[in-house]
Amino acid sequence: MYHEHPLKILKYSAKNIWLLIFPLIRGVYTYHFDKDWLYSWIKGAWFDIAVLGAILLFGFIRWYFSRIDFTSEELVHRDGVFVRVNTYIPFRNISSATIECPFFMLPFNAVRFRCDTRAGIFKTVDMKLIVGKKAREAIMQRMPDIDEKNKIEGIPQPNSLSVLLFSVFFSSGFSGTVYLATFFFKGGDIAYNIIMRSLNLITEETAKITDKLLLRIPTAAIFIGVFFVGSWFVSFIVNLFRYGMFSIECDKNSMKIAYGIIERKEYRIKNSHINYTDMRQNLIMKVIGAVAVNISCAGYGASKNRLPVLLPVKNEKSLGKNLQVIGVYSGIENNYSAQAAGIGSYLLIPLIVAALIIPSHDWAARLFPRFAELSLFVAVMLEIPAVWFVIVKLVALMTSGIAIYDDKIMVRCSKWTKFHTVVSSRDKIVKLEVEQNLLQALSGRCALSIWFGGEEHKRFKIKAMSVKEARKIAHILGYKVADKVKA
Repeated sequence: MYHEHPLKILKYSAKNIWLLIFPLIRGVYTYHFDKDWLYSWIKGAWFDIAVLGAILLFGFIRWYFSRIDFTSEELVHRDGVFVRVNTYIPFRNISSATIECPFFMLPFNAVRFRCDTRAGIFKTVDMKLIVGKKAREAIMQRMPDIDEKNKIEGIPQPNSLSVLLFSVFFSSGFSGTVYLATFFFKGGDIAYNIIMRSLNLITEETAKITDKLLLRIPTAAIFIGVFFVGSWFVSFIVNLFRYGMFSIECDKNSMKIAYGIIERKEYRIKNSHINYTDMRQNLIMKVIGAVAVNISCAGYGASKNRLPVLLPVKNEKSLGKNLQVIGVYSGIENNYSAQAAGIGSYLLIPLIVAALIIPSHDWAARLFPRFAELSLFVAVMLEIPAVWFVIVKLVALMTSGIAIYDDKIMVRCSKWTKFHTVVSSRDKIVKLEVEQNLLQALSGRCALSIWFGGEEHKRFKIKAMSVKEARKIAHILGYKVADKVKA
């Protein structure tokens, strides 16, 4: 039997630990060089100290009654004082186990342990503990682990360039904005002043350059551009530290993945519990033949703002056959592809949006001539991603489709600006849907959607499929398409 690490006492007390501020403020306010100062302070703050002592005592009692135990087949966590909660997790059902080593826990020799099964929804963690060295070793002996003697050789290990490219391709201005917003809220006025002073300095210097080059770019536009470039850069730096020192090992039954520079994470994953692998690309990666391989497995990537990465950016041709044991396949052609005649399903909306941006600027400039320059800048900045999106959807039309081989299915499709190549066993499919509107019915085409299992059922949709081919796919997978769907 083991207890959690004593740091858990503070976690149990954390909801009320803020009450420390009252005796501390009183002590600072009344402090003076006097031999009787400590006695006077205790005399005035005795009630606050008593409440704080009760809070810490309650945390200690909860920690003492939080116990970790094992049977021959289960991991058991017993928690609660008056209402006891016993959580039993069979070892055979564990999909993944996670060890997190935040830098502030290292001096205390403590780590976070999490384990997850395929039960539950919305990426909830089945068991979450803070443990010391002895408890960690005892627990991890019973978790999925690779056999060193049967370890698969030739797994392409990510290098620094791979992690760097991954951070470049999968960082976003939106994520950076979230990090900056968090910094604002946590740091208050100090954070606000630092960021605003930096932005003002950058925009002032940029304005001087544009004046010399006779470029008429409004200051507000410069400010917006600098902010989003800075936001992307923040996200890029965060991802570098988050996924740095990436390593992967595996055998036929399990895999071990570790990454992180400041906050190290180690994952143990059971291969048979992987729902699917997902090779992701953006347009640039598509052109140069690079992929980032993700997996869907309960517990992996469940932490906040974490991607379930199996391999950061690698050349698709270099993946090799060694990874097929964990569902990573490359070089397989589509058996059934999207129809070129269904180009409207992919390009109609993107083309309309791209065509309306510049006229919208003209209308805005007539209504608000004072903001004409800013409106032009915004229109140009919006037109670039709109045209990019048109190109992405054109490439998606040319590459989307399905391949069925052995007991596997491969789905190629796109979501927004990302391309996905999803590989899974056929028995992991939980739903198949054929959609058809009036125009598609007249042309004999449809949209085919496939859902794969997991804590969240994920949908992958291929547009402009032939209805005859969709019926064949459904028949092979054991589904029947309604007669109302016209071929």
